[in-house]
Amino acid sequence: MYNLSQLEKQQVGLRLPRYMIDEIDELTKQFSLNRTDIVTEAIKSYIADQKAKMFYESFDTSCKELKAVMNGDLPPTTLRELIDELDTDSNP
Repeated sequence: MYNLSQLEKQQVGLRLPRYMIDEIDELTKQFSLNRTDIVTEAIKSYIADQKAKMFYESFDTSCKELKAVMNGDLPPTTLRELIDELDTDSNP
C-alpha cells in the first residue's frame, strides 16, 4: 500500500484550542494511547470521509448526467468522446 519512505514519520506542529487538548488527553488515558495516535486516527478518518464524500458526489453527478441522456435532455456521448474527456480532465 505505502512504501517505506511514505511511512516515515515527520513532525508537524499544531495549535489547538485548550479544550480539544483536554479532550484528547482524556482519550489517551481512557484508551492507553498517546496524542499522536489519536490525532493520526482522527486525520485518517477525516480524509476517508472526504474521499467518500467526493466519490458519492461524483457518482451522483454521473447518475444525473446519465438520466439526462436517457431522457433526451443531453446528446449521447460515444465511448471515444468519454475517453478523450477523461484524458483531458486528468492531463490539464
